[in-house]
Amino acid sequence: MTALSLHQTHKTFHAGTPDEVLALRGVSLAIEEGSFVVVIGTNGSGKSTLLNAVAGTVMLDRGRILLADRDVTRWPEHRRARIIGRVFQNPLSGTAPGMSIAENVALAARRGRTHGLGWALSAHTRAEIAARIGGLGMGLEDRLGNDIAGLSGGQRQALTLLMATWVRPHLLLLDEHTAALDPKSAALVVRLTHTIVAAQRLTTVMVTHSMHQAVELGDRLIMLHRGQIIADISGAAKRALRAADLLARFEELRRIEQLDPSAADLLRAFYV
Repeated sequence: MTALSLHQTHKTFHAGTPDEVLALRGVSLAIEEGSFVVVIGTNGSGKSTLLNAVAGTVMLDRGRILLADRDVTRWPEHRRARIIGRVFQNPLSGTAPGMSIAENVALAARRGRTHGLGWALSAHTRAEIAARIGGLGMGLEDRLGNDIAGLSGGQRQALTLLMATWVRPHLLLLDEHTAALDPKSAALVVRLTHTIVAAQRLTTVMVTHSMHQAVELGDRLIMLHRGQIIADISGAAKRALRAADLLARFEELRRIEQLDPSAADLLRAFYV
Protein backbone atom coordinates (compact mmCIF):
# COMPACT_ATOMS: atom_id res chain seq x y z
CA MET A 1 0.00 0.00 0.00
CA THR A 2 1.32 3.45 -0.95
CA ALA A 3 1.62 5.74 2.08
CA LEU A 4 2.96 8.85 0.32
CA SER A 5 3.05 9.79 -3.34
CA LEU A 6 4.25 12.88 -5.16
CA HIS A 7 3.15 13.46 -8.74
CA GLN A 8 5.15 15.82 -10.99
CA THR A 9 5.88 18.26 -8.20
CA HIS A 10 7.38 21.64 -9.10
CA LYS A 11 8.57 24.51 -6.95
CA THR A 12 10.45 27.63 -8.03
CA PHE A 13 11.65 30.34 -5.68
CA HIS A 14 12.08 33.97 -6.83
CA ALA A 15 10.68 33.13 -10.28
CA GLY A 16 11.61 35.57 -13.04
CA THR A 17 14.42 37.20 -11.05
CA PRO A 18 18.21 36.80 -11.15
CA ASP A 19 17.87 34.78 -7.93
CA GLU A 20 15.48 32.21 -9.45
CA VAL A 21 15.91 28.73 -7.98
CA LEU A 22 14.29 25.64 -9.51
CA ALA A 23 14.01 23.70 -6.25
CA LEU A 24 11.78 20.86 -7.51
CA ARG A 25 11.59 19.98 -11.18
CA GLY A 26 8.94 17.38 -11.83
CA VAL A 27 9.71 15.13 -8.86
CA SER A 28 7.50 12.04 -8.73
CA LEU A 29 7.86 9.53 -5.93
CA ALA A 30 5.81 6.73 -4.36
CA ILE A 31 6.67 5.44 -0.89
CA GLU A 32 5.19 2.22 0.42
CA GLU A 33 3.73 1.99 3.91
CA GLY A 34 6.39 1.10 6.46
CA SER A 35 9.30 2.10 4.22
CA PHE A 36 12.19 4.12 5.65
CA VAL A 37 13.50 6.41 2.90
CA VAL A 38 16.74 8.36 3.24
CA VAL A 39 17.17 11.46 1.05
CA ILE A 40 20.61 12.86 0.25
CA GLY A 41 21.96 15.50 -2.10
CA THR A 42 24.30 18.46 -2.31
CA ASN A 43 23.31 21.88 -0.97
CA GLY A 44 20.57 23.29 -3.18
CA SER A 45 19.56 19.89 -4.52
CA GLY A 46 15.97 20.23 -3.28
CA LYS A 47 16.10 18.04 -0.16
CA SER A 48 14.66 20.59 2.25
CA THR A 49 12.11 21.80 -0.28
CA LEU A 50 10.91 18.23 -0.78
CA LEU A 51 10.41 17.75 2.96
CA ASN A 52 8.81 21.16 3.39
CA ALA A 53 6.44 20.52 0.50
CA VAL A 54 5.27 17.27 2.09
CA ALA A 55 4.88 18.97 5.48
CA GLY A 56 2.98 21.91 4.01
CA THR A 57 5.57 24.51 4.99
CA VAL A 58 6.03 25.21 1.26
CA MET A 59 3.17 25.11 -1.25
CA LEU A 60 3.82 23.63 -4.67
CA ASP A 61 3.58 25.58 -7.90
CA ARG A 62 2.35 22.46 -9.70
CA GLY A 63 1.83 18.81 -8.90
CA ARG A 64 0.03 16.74 -6.28
CA ILE A 65 0.84 15.16 -2.92
CA LEU A 66 -1.20 12.24 -1.60
CA LEU A 67 -0.84 11.07 1.98
CA ALA A 68 -2.80 8.19 3.48
CA ASP A 69 -5.04 8.13 0.38
CA ARG A 70 -5.88 11.81 0.80
CA ASP A 71 -4.92 14.64 -1.53
CA VAL A 72 -3.15 17.02 0.87
CA THR A 73 -1.66 19.27 -1.82
CA ARG A 74 -3.54 22.35 -0.61
CA TRP A 75 -3.81 21.43 3.06
CA PRO A 76 -2.16 24.00 5.35
CA GLU A 77 0.74 22.90 7.50
CA HIS A 78 -1.23 22.77 10.76
CA ARG A 79 -3.78 20.40 9.23
CA ARG A 80 -1.09 18.04 7.92
CA ALA A 81 0.59 18.12 11.36
CA ARG A 82 -2.31 16.03 12.70
CA ILE A 83 -1.05 13.04 10.71
CA ILE A 84 2.63 13.93 10.24
CA GLY A 85 5.32 13.72 12.91
CA ARG A 86 8.38 15.88 12.32
CA VAL A 87 11.77 16.36 13.97
CA PHE A 88 13.82 19.37 12.92
CA GLN A 89 17.57 19.94 12.78
CA ASN A 90 17.48 22.46 15.64
CA PRO A 91 16.85 20.72 19.00
CA LEU A 92 15.05 23.88 20.14
CA SER A 93 12.36 23.41 17.49
CA GLY A 94 9.30 21.26 18.05
CA THR A 95 8.99 21.94 21.79
CA ALA A 96 7.60 24.72 23.97
CA PRO A 97 10.54 26.11 26.00
CA GLY A 98 8.39 27.69 28.72
CA MET A 99 6.72 24.41 29.62
CA SER A 100 7.82 21.36 31.57
CA ILE A 101 8.86 18.03 30.09
CA ALA A 102 5.53 16.50 31.12
CA GLU A 103 3.50 19.37 29.64
CA ASN A 104 5.36 19.16 26.32
CA VAL A 105 4.80 15.42 26.06
CA ALA A 106 1.15 15.80 27.09
CA LEU A 107 0.60 18.23 24.22
CA ALA A 108 2.15 15.76 21.80
CA ALA A 109 -0.10 13.02 23.18
CA ARG A 110 -3.17 15.13 22.35
CA ARG A 111 -2.30 15.57 18.66
CA GLY A 112 -5.49 15.46 16.62
CA ARG A 113 -7.74 15.54 19.68
CA THR A 114 -9.72 18.31 21.34
CA HIS A 115 -9.26 17.64 25.06
CA GLY A 116 -7.59 20.36 27.12
CA LEU A 117 -4.23 20.18 28.86
CA GLY A 118 -5.77 19.65 32.29
CA TRP A 119 -7.30 16.37 31.13
CA ALA A 120 -4.09 15.40 29.39
CA LEU A 121 -2.08 15.70 32.63
CA SER A 122 -4.20 13.23 34.57
CA ALA A 123 -2.48 10.78 36.92
CA HIS A 124 -2.84 8.00 34.36
CA THR A 125 -1.22 10.12 31.64
CA ARG A 126 1.62 11.16 33.95
CA ALA A 127 2.33 7.50 34.69
CA GLU A 128 2.36 6.65 30.98
CA ILE A 129 4.67 9.59 30.26
CA ALA A 130 7.09 8.50 33.00
CA ALA A 131 7.11 4.91 31.73
CA ARG A 132 7.74 5.76 28.09
CA ILE A 133 10.34 8.43 28.84
CA GLY A 134 12.05 5.96 31.14
CA GLY A 135 12.64 3.81 28.08
CA LEU A 136 15.06 6.45 26.77
CA GLY A 137 17.49 5.53 29.55
CA MET A 138 18.27 9.16 30.36
CA GLY A 139 16.71 9.47 33.79
CA LEU A 140 14.26 12.08 32.55
CA GLU A 141 11.31 10.21 34.06
CA ASP A 142 12.39 11.65 37.42
CA ARG A 143 12.47 15.21 36.07
CA LEU A 144 9.05 15.54 34.44
CA GLY A 145 8.35 18.83 36.20
CA ASN A 146 11.56 20.46 34.96
CA ASP A 147 11.50 22.99 32.13
CA ILE A 148 12.36 21.35 28.84
CA ALA A 149 14.68 24.29 28.11
CA GLY A 150 17.10 22.91 30.69
CA LEU A 151 17.85 19.75 28.71
CA SER A 152 20.95 19.18 26.63
CA GLY A 153 20.64 19.13 22.85
CA GLY A 154 20.80 15.34 22.72
CA GLN A 155 18.23 14.90 25.49
CA ARG A 156 15.90 17.38 23.86
CA GLN A 157 16.20 15.81 20.42
CA ALA A 158 15.59 12.33 21.82
CA LEU A 159 12.52 13.61 23.62
CA THR A 160 11.33 15.44 20.49
CA LEU A 161 11.60 12.20 18.51
CA LEU A 162 9.58 10.41 21.17
CA MET A 163 6.97 13.19 21.09
CA ALA A 164 6.74 13.14 17.28
CA THR A 165 5.87 9.43 17.40
CA TRP A 166 3.87 9.35 20.66
CA VAL A 167 0.67 9.16 18.63
CA ARG A 168 1.63 6.95 15.69
CA PRO A 169 1.87 9.32 12.69
CA HIS A 170 0.95 8.33 9.16
CA LEU A 171 4.34 9.76 8.17
CA LEU A 172 7.50 10.69 10.09
CA LEU A 173 9.75 13.42 8.66
CA LEU A 174 13.31 13.71 9.96
CA ASP A 175 15.02 16.91 8.83
CA GLU A 176 18.75 16.38 9.46
CA HIS A 177 17.73 15.72 13.05
CA THR A 178 21.24 14.85 14.28
CA ALA A 179 23.21 17.53 12.39
CA ALA A 180 23.39 19.95 15.34
CA LEU A 181 24.42 17.32 17.90
CA ASP A 182 27.80 16.20 19.17
CA PRO A 183 28.89 12.73 17.94
CA LYS A 184 27.87 10.90 21.12
CA SER A 185 24.41 12.50 21.20
CA ALA A 186 23.98 11.97 17.47
CA ALA A 187 24.77 8.27 17.84
CA LEU A 188 22.21 7.97 20.64
CA VAL A 189 19.50 9.67 18.58
CA VAL A 190 20.32 7.49 15.56
CA ARG A 191 19.91 4.34 17.67
CA LEU A 192 16.64 5.66 19.08
CA THR A 193 15.44 6.50 15.56
CA HIS A 194 16.14 2.96 14.36
CA THR A 195 14.39 1.45 17.40
CA ILE A 196 11.23 3.59 17.18
CA VAL A 197 10.85 3.35 13.40
CA ALA A 198 11.35 -0.43 13.43
CA ALA A 199 9.07 -1.04 16.43
CA GLN A 200 6.17 0.96 14.95
CA ARG A 201 6.96 0.19 11.29
CA LEU A 202 6.69 3.90 10.61
CA THR A 203 6.71 5.28 7.09
CA THR A 204 9.69 7.59 7.36
CA VAL A 205 11.49 10.14 5.18
CA MET A 206 14.83 11.31 6.52
CA VAL A 207 17.06 14.01 5.03
CA THR A 208 20.71 13.75 6.01
CA HIS A 209 24.18 14.96 5.05
CA SER A 210 25.78 11.97 6.77
CA MET A 211 26.88 9.33 4.31
CA HIS A 212 27.23 6.82 7.15
CA GLN A 213 23.62 7.39 8.25
CA ALA A 214 22.51 7.15 4.62
CA VAL A 215 23.92 3.65 4.28
CA GLU A 216 23.18 2.41 7.81
CA LEU A 217 19.56 3.56 8.08
CA GLY A 218 16.54 2.92 5.93
CA ASP A 219 15.60 0.46 3.23
CA ARG A 220 15.65 2.91 0.33
CA LEU A 221 17.85 5.82 -0.71
CA ILE A 222 16.88 8.76 -2.90
CA MET A 223 19.53 11.09 -4.29
CA LEU A 224 18.49 14.54 -5.49
CA HIS A 225 20.40 16.91 -7.73
CA ARG A 226 19.17 20.23 -9.01
CA GLY A 227 15.59 19.47 -8.05
CA GLN A 228 15.42 16.05 -9.69
CA ILE A 229 15.80 12.46 -8.54
CA ILE A 230 19.00 11.05 -10.02
CA ALA A 231 19.21 7.81 -8.02
CA ASP A 232 16.63 5.57 -6.33
CA ILE A 233 18.25 2.60 -4.61
CA SER A 234 16.49 -0.10 -2.60
CA GLY A 235 16.61 -3.80 -1.76
CA ALA A 236 19.92 -5.64 -2.10
CA ALA A 237 21.55 -2.65 -3.80
CA LYS A 238 20.75 -0.45 -0.80
CA ARG A 239 22.03 -3.05 1.66
CA ALA A 240 25.29 -3.31 -0.30
CA LEU A 241 25.89 0.46 -0.33
CA ARG A 242 28.93 1.87 1.41
CA ALA A 243 29.66 5.47 2.40
CA ALA A 244 32.58 5.48 -0.03
CA ASP A 245 30.19 4.68 -2.90
CA LEU A 246 28.08 7.74 -2.14
CA LEU A 247 31.09 9.99 -1.69
CA ALA A 248 32.39 8.87 -5.09
CA ARG A 249 29.02 9.73 -6.65
CA PHE A 250 29.14 13.22 -5.14
CA GLU A 251 32.68 13.75 -6.38
CA GLU A 252 31.61 12.75 -9.88
CA LEU A 253 28.75 15.26 -9.77
CA ARG A 254 31.13 18.00 -8.63
CA ARG A 255 33.46 17.19 -11.51
CA ILE A 256 30.61 17.34 -13.99
CA GLU A 257 29.46 20.71 -12.66
CA GLN A 258 32.91 22.20 -13.29
CA LEU A 259 32.74 21.45 -17.03
CA ASP A 260 31.28 23.78 -19.61
CA PRO A 261 27.45 23.48 -19.86
CA SER A 262 27.26 21.38 -23.05
CA ALA A 263 29.83 18.82 -21.88
CA ALA A 264 28.29 18.73 -18.43
CA ASP A 265 24.88 17.92 -19.87
CA LEU A 266 26.29 15.02 -21.87
CA LEU A 267 28.17 13.53 -18.92
CA ARG A 268 25.31 14.06 -16.50
CA ALA A 269 22.97 12.13 -18.76
CA PHE A 270 25.48 9.27 -18.79
CA TYR A 271 26.28 9.15 -15.08
CA VAL A 272 22.92 10.02 -13.52
